[in-house]
Amino acid sequence: MGAGKTTVGRQLARRLGRQFVDSDHEIVARTGVAIPTIFEIEGEGGFRRREAQTIAELTELRGLVMATGGGVVIDPENRRRLHDTGWVVYLNVPPAMLYERTRHDRNRPLLQVADPLARLEALHAERDPLYREIAHFVVEGSHLVASGIVHLLLREFSQMEPV
Repeated sequence: MGAGKTTVGRQLARRLGRQFVDSDHEIVARTGVAIPTIFEIEGEGGFRRREAQTIAELTELRGLVMATGGGVVIDPENRRRLHDTGWVVYLNVPPAMLYERTRHDRNRPLLQVADPLARLEALHAERDPLYREIAHFVVEGSHLVASGIVHLLLREFSQMEPV
């Protein structure tokens, strides 16, 4: 949530000559409504079911770079699919920095609370170990710009088996 997954993913896909897909954007395209609307009508559970279906379908494809929503790791089946079918990169950004990046963004339903920083800290505490569980590579991204992260990932990826 605000870590830069979409920005880095797009740049990485372009450099690798691969297709880029953002799972949240795919959900919006499939439903025809914004994510906050899905949350409003179906709640977080409804959104997570749509997310799991989208991840199941996207992980069947090969040769793409995918960015996911921050909460994708909550579902154990999503974690398994992502880890087993691709090279998972975790962009770890401290909650205070995420807050600075997202504090004016009204399209983040989980942050529409009285204390969004506290919410980000709680989400990070919950999700960080799950991301580390499935990540093939962790980027401590607090001081890196997207192009620097892409350069780092290209170097690492060149040493990996093709996915």
